[in-house]
Parts: sequence; structure tokens; C-alpha cells
Amino acid sequence: MYDAIVVGSRCAGSPTAMLLARKGYRVLLLDRTSFPSDTLSTHYIHQTGVASLARWGLLDQVAATNCPPVWQQRLDVGPFALTGTPPPADGVAVGYAPRRTVLDKLLVDAADAAGAEVREHFTLDELVTDGERVTGIRGHAPGGTTVTEEAQIVIGADGVHSLLARKVQAPTYQVQPPLTCAYYSYWSDLPVAGVELYPRPDQMIVVGPTNDAQTLVIVYWPVAAFHKVRTDIETHFLGALDGAPELADRVRAGTRAERFRGTADLQGFFRRPYGPGWALVGDAGYHKDPITAQGISDAFRDADLIAAAIDDGFAGRRPLADALADYERRRNAAVMPMYQLTGQFAALQPPTPEMQQLFGALRQNQEQTDRFFGTIAGTVPIPEFFAPENLGQIISGMEPAVA
Repeated sequence: MYDAIVVGSRCAGSPTAMLLARKGYRVLLLDRTSFPSDTLSTHYIHQTGVASLARWGLLDQVAATNCPPVWQQRLDVGPFALTGTPPPADGVAVGYAPRRTVLDKLLVDAADAAGAEVREHFTLDELVTDGERVTGIRGHAPGGTTVTEEAQIVIGADGVHSLLARKVQAPTYQVQPPLTCAYYSYWSDLPVAGVELYPRPDQMIVVGPTNDAQTLVIVYWPVAAFHKVRTDIETHFLGALDGAPELADRVRAGTRAERFRGTADLQGFFRRPYGPGWALVGDAGYHKDPITAQGISDAFRDADLIAAAIDDGFAGRRPLADALADYERRRNAAVMPMYQLTGQFAALQPPTPEMQQLFGALRQNQEQTDRFFGTIAGTVPIPEFFAPENLGQIISGMEPAVA
């Protein structure tokens, strides 16, 4: 019998298994695929997520994968651009955007090195229950051999369409329908200094460096445009870039290295992440539009939270249900401001007059520009920065225009 079975081995599941195994628990980590393998992703790890990697002793491994650190962010609003560096998180001042083929394999290996038992190509078929309590899983390995395993807790880290969440009928709340669709690919010979953001009418373009001297380029459209875009992805993609002519020239001078990937399945929601014998972490428990690239950093934070809660319960420091309820409260408190801000970004609407005034003021204030980027990176509290008093101070400090 295992202490914990973790279903899903990517950015939430592997760290959760690793952290529990490091605490001495017997952990089984399952995934229906094998590693390295790819998955849809914005790739970016904000400073808060990189700080988690540093705390876990994995940052040097990520840095050694030929993925450049990102120091600078640039927001091009058309008439001008803001450039800044978010304040650090726990002394970490850089972000990274590694390929998921690289990052997820590194995380699975870290869980294995910590003592978790890893089974790849394992498909979950059903949960084993005793009354309302989940007591294990039943699934099959390659060749169709059915296997049953028992555990004190089964943790679903199996993504937005979590089978475990469906099986236990985890309650969903704060649901937000899909607002955007997105396509992306990778280019070689496309120089970038850091992450570049280009909000345009009914579009958002995101550019950033990844492994092996390649550059990731993503375009977001309103979700209603998905069926039109997918009829001719390349034409619509390159046409979107024409809204940022300098970027469009750089992209066309480079070479697209892979096919386009995309989706319109970008709904937002919270799920109650625990119940008798089960828990949820990562996208299985909470998801939002990826336009602010929070998914990996959120998954790392929640892995820390859920591993600590389970340890508290198993060690008898407090009832497990109470510890997991606190995990849900802490998760929600951490993400709710970003959930709301992400919804505003994902609406793909032109900046309000107030936001235009703020951007104009930030051109004269590098410190506050850095703090603005910190709201996206998670190193500056959103309510603090956007408090009326703080915005008033920023705007009132704007230098008068030269006649």
C-alpha cells in the first residue's frame, strides 16, 4: 500500500510526488504517456516559479538545458513600449521558458531520484472506493494488464479534464467561459532580448526565448475566431503579426522550426480540491486563460501547499481534512487577484482611458514600470499596485508634455 498515488506527472504531479517522497512517504507517480514528451504550454516560468526550482535544488539543472534566462520584459502598446524587470522573488530575478519536453522530464527524474516509484504508459481506468472514500486506483499498463493499487490518498494532477475530478464529481465554482483561442510555434534565427508582449485590437502576441536558440511566438484571438483561424493558420498567424510591423519583419526573416499548435479549450474554473481519500493539484484543481502564463508557476506553488498539507495530516499535526481545506483557502487567496486580472487581459479589449493614462505615466517612472511587470510575475501584489492611491501617485508624477 502506498501513502500517496499521484495521477499525472507534469508540472504539478511530479513536484508533488517529489516533495512527498522527500518527506519519507511511499509515493506512486503515474502517467499515461512517457517522458520526454510534449504538451500544449506557454512555457514561461515567472520568478516565483523559478524560486521554487531554486528552493527544490533543481534550478541549476534547468539553467543547464540551454534555455536562456529572461531578465527583461517589454510591453509594446503601439505608439510606445514599456520595458522593465520585475522585482525578484526570494532573491530570484529571472524567468525561464523551457520546452516542456525538457522541463517535464527533469521534474519526473527529480521525483524518481527522491524515491517516488514512476510508472509511465499507465492509464487510469477507475477509482477504488470504500463507500464515499477513495482508497486506490485501477488501471492498465502496456499490454492491457489490469493493476489495482491502494493508497491513503489519491492525488489528481491530470489536467483540466481530470478523470479523477470527474470520477469524484469535484464541485466547480468561479467558472469563466473560454475567452481566447491561441496558436503558437517556434522560430530559429529570431533574436529577442527577453519576453515581448504586443496587445493589439482583438489580439495578443507573446514572444520569448526557449531552448536551443529557438523563439516561441504565440498569438491569441477571441475564442469566436477559432474556427476561422484554423482554416488557414499560417495566413492568420502572420497577418496578426502585421499589427506589430517590426516584429513581423523579424519573424519573416527567421525560419519556423515546427508545426503550429493551438487550442480554444481555455476555460477558467476552480474545483474543490479535496475530499475523502482524494485531492487535486495544478490544472486539475484550478485553471485560467494562459494569456498571463501563470500555469507552471501556479503548479509549483500548489505542489508545495498540498505536500505540506498532506504531511500535516499524515503526521497527525492536524486532521487531514482541515489541512486540505487550508490548502484550498491558501490557493484561492494566492490566485484570485490574478484570476480576475487574467480575465481582463483575455477579453482582448483596447486599454481603458485610465490604463492608457497609467501607461503614459509609467514611461517616466522606471521603478513603477518594474513593479507593474511584477504584478504579472507575482512579485508585486496586484491589489497593492492597482490601489487608487498608488495609481494616483504614479499618474500625478507624470512629467508635463513638451509643447
